[in-house]
Amino acid sequence: MEKLDRNQIKNLLPHREPMLLIDELTQIKKLHSATAIMNVKKDGFYVQGHFPDQPVMPGVLIVEAFGQAAAALTAHGIDKETYDNKLVFLMSVEKARFRNPVVPDCKLELKIEAIRSHGRVWKYKGEAFVEGKKMADAQWSATIVDRK
Repeated sequence: MEKLDRNQIKNLLPHREPMLLIDELTQIKKLHSATAIMNVKKDGFYVQGHFPDQPVMPGVLIVEAFGQAAAALTAHGIDKETYDNKLVFLMSVEKARFRNPVVPDCKLELKIEAIRSHGRVWKYKGEAFVEGKKMADAQWSATIVDRK
Protein backbone atom coordinates (compact mmCIF):
# COMPACT_ATOMS: atom_id res chain seq x y z
CA MET A 1 0.00 0.00 0.00
CA GLU A 2 0.99 3.54 -0.62
CA LYS A 3 2.65 5.69 2.04
CA LEU A 4 3.39 9.44 2.32
CA ASP A 5 6.17 10.90 4.47
CA ARG A 6 6.18 14.32 6.16
CA ASN A 7 7.72 16.10 3.16
CA GLN A 8 5.12 14.64 0.80
CA ILE A 9 2.38 15.71 3.24
CA LYS A 10 3.84 19.24 3.22
CA ASN A 11 3.33 19.28 -0.55
CA LEU A 12 -0.39 18.58 -0.01
CA LEU A 13 -1.19 20.71 3.05
CA PRO A 14 -0.51 24.38 3.83
CA HIS A 15 0.24 23.59 7.50
CA ARG A 16 3.74 24.17 8.84
CA GLU A 17 5.42 23.73 12.20
CA PRO A 18 4.26 23.85 14.87
CA MET A 19 0.78 23.20 13.42
CA LEU A 20 1.69 20.41 11.00
CA LEU A 21 0.74 17.54 13.27
CA ILE A 22 0.86 14.39 11.16
CA ASP A 23 4.18 12.74 10.33
CA GLU A 24 3.10 10.14 7.80
CA LEU A 25 0.08 8.74 6.01
CA THR A 26 0.00 4.97 5.52
CA GLN A 27 -2.38 2.25 4.36
CA ILE A 28 -3.84 4.67 1.82
CA LYS A 29 -6.90 3.55 -0.10
CA LYS A 30 -7.43 6.36 -2.59
CA LEU A 31 -10.23 8.72 -1.52
CA HIS A 32 -11.48 6.11 0.96
CA SER A 33 -9.25 5.58 4.01
CA ALA A 34 -5.80 5.86 5.51
CA THR A 35 -3.89 5.73 8.77
CA ALA A 36 -2.02 8.85 9.84
CA ILE A 37 0.85 8.70 12.30
CA MET A 38 1.51 11.54 14.72
CA ASN A 39 4.58 11.24 16.90
CA VAL A 40 3.46 12.97 20.10
CA LYS A 41 6.69 14.43 21.45
CA LYS A 42 7.85 15.62 24.86
CA ASP A 43 8.80 18.97 23.33
CA GLY A 44 5.41 19.54 21.64
CA PHE A 45 4.38 23.20 21.67
CA TYR A 46 1.43 22.57 24.03
CA VAL A 47 3.31 20.45 26.62
CA GLN A 48 4.63 23.24 28.84
CA GLY A 49 1.18 24.70 29.49
CA HIS A 50 -1.19 21.71 29.12
CA PHE A 51 -0.53 20.72 31.90
CA PRO A 52 2.70 21.51 33.78
CA ASP A 53 4.07 18.35 35.42
CA GLN A 54 1.39 16.17 33.76
CA PRO A 55 1.28 16.93 30.02
CA VAL A 56 -1.74 15.82 28.02
CA MET A 57 -2.31 16.42 24.32
CA PRO A 58 -5.35 18.72 24.00
CA GLY A 59 -8.39 17.02 22.49
CA VAL A 60 -8.79 19.85 20.02
CA LEU A 61 -5.36 18.94 18.58
CA ILE A 62 -6.47 15.34 18.15
CA VAL A 63 -9.42 16.68 16.13
CA GLU A 64 -7.02 18.90 14.16
CA ALA A 65 -4.83 15.88 13.42
CA PHE A 66 -7.92 13.99 12.20
CA GLY A 67 -8.69 16.94 9.91
CA GLN A 68 -5.14 17.11 8.57
CA ALA A 69 -5.14 13.39 7.86
CA ALA A 70 -8.44 13.67 5.99
CA ALA A 71 -7.24 16.70 4.02
CA ALA A 72 -4.06 14.87 3.02
CA LEU A 73 -6.05 11.77 1.98
CA THR A 74 -8.39 13.89 -0.13
CA ALA A 75 -5.68 16.11 -1.65
CA HIS A 76 -3.60 13.05 -2.51
CA GLY A 77 -6.54 11.26 -4.13
CA ILE A 78 -8.15 13.89 -6.29
CA ASP A 79 -6.85 15.11 -9.63
CA LYS A 80 -3.86 17.45 -9.15
CA GLU A 81 -5.37 20.14 -11.40
CA THR A 82 -8.64 19.99 -9.47
CA TYR A 83 -6.80 20.50 -6.17
CA ASP A 84 -4.34 23.10 -7.51
CA ASN A 85 -4.81 26.40 -5.64
CA LYS A 86 -7.28 24.88 -3.17
CA LEU A 87 -7.44 24.36 0.61
CA VAL A 88 -9.48 21.97 2.74
CA PHE A 89 -11.35 23.74 5.56
CA LEU A 90 -12.98 22.04 8.54
CA MET A 91 -16.74 22.74 8.58
CA SER A 92 -18.09 20.79 11.56
CA VAL A 93 -17.14 18.26 14.20
CA GLU A 94 -19.70 15.76 15.44
CA LYS A 95 -19.66 12.98 17.97
CA ALA A 96 -16.13 13.71 19.21
CA ARG A 97 -15.25 11.53 22.18
CA PHE A 98 -12.03 11.57 24.14
CA ARG A 99 -11.72 8.22 25.88
CA ASN A 100 -8.19 8.24 27.29
CA PRO A 101 -5.57 10.96 27.70
CA VAL A 102 -2.84 11.08 25.07
CA VAL A 103 0.49 11.80 26.74
CA PRO A 104 3.80 12.78 25.13
CA ASP A 105 6.32 10.26 23.90
CA CYS A 106 3.86 8.03 22.06
CA LYS A 107 2.80 7.21 18.52
CA LEU A 108 -0.80 8.25 17.87
CA GLU A 109 -2.40 6.29 15.04
CA LEU A 110 -5.35 7.99 13.39
CA LYS A 111 -7.50 5.62 11.33
CA ILE A 112 -9.69 7.75 9.09
CA GLU A 113 -12.34 7.02 6.51
CA ALA A 114 -14.17 9.19 4.01
CA ILE A 115 -17.86 8.42 4.53
CA ARG A 116 -19.24 10.41 1.59
CA SER A 117 -18.69 13.41 -0.63
CA HIS A 118 -21.05 15.79 -2.34
CA GLY A 119 -19.33 18.26 -4.62
CA ARG A 120 -16.72 20.05 -2.52
CA VAL A 121 -18.10 18.82 0.83
CA TRP A 122 -16.71 15.66 2.41
CA LYS A 123 -17.71 13.77 5.55
CA TYR A 124 -15.22 11.64 7.49
CA LYS A 125 -14.95 9.50 10.58
CA GLY A 126 -11.89 8.50 12.54
CA GLU A 127 -10.52 6.67 15.53
CA ALA A 128 -7.27 7.44 17.36
CA PHE A 129 -5.18 4.71 19.01
CA VAL A 130 -2.01 4.39 21.07
CA GLU A 131 -0.60 0.86 21.17
CA GLY A 132 -3.98 -0.54 20.12
CA LYS A 133 -5.95 1.32 22.83
CA LYS A 134 -8.67 3.66 21.57
CA MET A 135 -7.99 7.20 22.71
CA ALA A 136 -10.59 9.20 20.77
CA ASP A 137 -13.05 9.08 17.90
CA ALA A 138 -15.01 11.64 15.91
CA GLN A 139 -16.93 12.46 12.77
CA TRP A 140 -16.37 15.71 10.89
CA SER A 141 -17.09 17.52 7.65
CA ALA A 142 -14.76 19.58 5.48
CA THR A 143 -14.98 21.54 2.28
CA ILE A 144 -12.54 22.29 -0.52
CA VAL A 145 -12.24 26.05 -1.07
CA ASP A 146 -10.28 28.28 -3.43
CA ARG A 147 -7.03 29.80 -2.12
CA LYS A 148 -7.05 33.58 -2.07
